[in-house]
Amino acid sequence: MIHPTALIDPKAQIDPTAEIGPYVVIDGAAEVGAGCKIEAHAQLVGHVVVGEGTRIGRGAVIGGEPQDLGFDPATESSVVLGRNNVIREHVTIHRGSKPGGVTRMGDGNFLMVGCHLAHDVVLGDKNIIANSVLLAGHIHVGNSTFIGGGAVFHQFLRIGDFCVVQGNGSFSKDIPHYCAAQRINRITGLNVIGLRRQGFNAEERAAIKELFQLLFCEGMNLSQAIAQAAAKEWPEKARRLLDFVQAPSKKGVCPVRPGREDD
Repeated sequence: MIHPTALIDPKAQIDPTAEIGPYVVIDGAAEVGAGCKIEAHAQLVGHVVVGEGTRIGRGAVIGGEPQDLGFDPATESSVVLGRNNVIREHVTIHRGSKPGGVTRMGDGNFLMVGCHLAHDVVLGDKNIIANSVLLAGHIHVGNSTFIGGGAVFHQFLRIGDFCVVQGNGSFSKDIPHYCAAQRINRITGLNVIGLRRQGFNAEERAAIKELFQLLFCEGMNLSQAIAQAAAKEWPEKARRLLDFVQAPSKKGVCPVRPGREDD
């Protein structure tokens, strides 16, 4: 299952059921799990762990050095990919920037052509990342979120679970759980269709809508709204939205700006 033109470091551990395509380069102590497929001209650089059933597309480069001017190439860091991910052509994923640092992906993600995950990104499970999305260093993405093509994100921010982000957007602040976001740092409402499709029942959706309205649409600043919301009991899934906005990154949370008027 290993093409004769592939170049594989003797330190690499390749499961016998994995398929390694033509001109693949595995340069370092990579670990490739059962049922993986590494397509032609892809490269695994350094310590890369590829979970079982994961497919890496043509020309992808996984484990390259961070694009950080202060990075020491002697730093030992890694990329860890979970199970059953699909990583399409020319995706780049850089390894962690600090000793022992990890750029990490969960299970069941789908990364389309030309995505970039910078150093120390943490991506959860079952996310869909469309073509040419750029995630800068240290970004955390939750689970079951969709990001449209060409969207770009500044370092250190957070993107929650069950979000939907419009293509070509530009973001430098956090996007909380369940939200729809577009353009420049704009939340336009809740991902109501996505929540329904993901099995949230009517009571859960109603509680999330009530909390969202209180946090973002009652004319208070976010600190005031959080204090008022925290005084009330919320169902578990709504509570997760409150927990998110109570502990934002240093970037803060995107504001709600409904509508499609020009900036």
